[in-house]
Amino acid sequence: MKNKEVIEHIVAWLKHYSEQSNTKGFVIGISGGIDSAVTSTLCAMTGKELICLNMPIHQHKAEYDRGHEHIDWLKKKFPKVTSHEVELTKTFQSFGEALPTDVQDWLTMANSRSRLRMMTLYAFAGHHKMLVAGTGNKVEDFGIGFFTKYGDGGVDLSPIADLMKSDVYKLAQELEVPQSIQKAKPTDGLFHDSRSDEDQIGASYDELEWAMKFIANPHDFSLLNDRQKIVLDIYTRMNKANQHKMNPIPVCVIPDELKDNK
Repeated sequence: MKNKEVIEHIVAWLKHYSEQSNTKGFVIGISGGIDSAVTSTLCAMTGKELICLNMPIHQHKAEYDRGHEHIDWLKKKFPKVTSHEVELTKTFQSFGEALPTDVQDWLTMANSRSRLRMMTLYAFAGHHKMLVAGTGNKVEDFGIGFFTKYGDGGVDLSPIADLMKSDVYKLAQELEVPQSIQKAKPTDGLFHDSRSDEDQIGASYDELEWAMKFIANPHDFSLLNDRQKIVLDIYTRMNKANQHKMNPIPVCVIPDELKDNK
């Protein structure tokens, strides 16, 4: 991949989209992870205004600290970057108190965290006439659907969604984002502990990229080793289960003969 050229292409695309939509710039949630670090840097490189939000909810300290480190790094490099910390822990707790306890399973509440952050991003974006920049990569957004519907999947545009996770790391190296972020294990930060994406999925991003490419250009299944078969099963199972996230919302089309067209 031509890293510098890809960076220039994405930055130009972001700037053009913002200008065409008559918006001032971008709002992004900073997680302390590689995807938000790369995406926010690309947004800042447009010369447009960029608001970075750190939105802790029972956040693991390492994630919180990496997020702040990256925001400080951005501010030193780009004059139009500003930031806010919006502490959402009490809001999340109040939401939990309002919900019946029998619907508060771990996944429901994890997704609720993501949706609460989405609401916060759009509060800033709407007020400042900006766009919410998504941070999903190709494996997450179009491979296994590893995002929250109407949470981190609720964005205005997706700058890195055509890049594999390994490509995002290459851009991070080219952009010289903080080493602490480049070396950190990927995590969605939606749980009280520090479980990684691999812990949740059961496969690494390198393995998932292999599976995505295998599905696109399959060859002899009998030649796969045991681990590859497990990874392929994980990928296909998640891809099938999460089609509702990746496909447009289904619309019930009413036949013309049932409508009153007079």
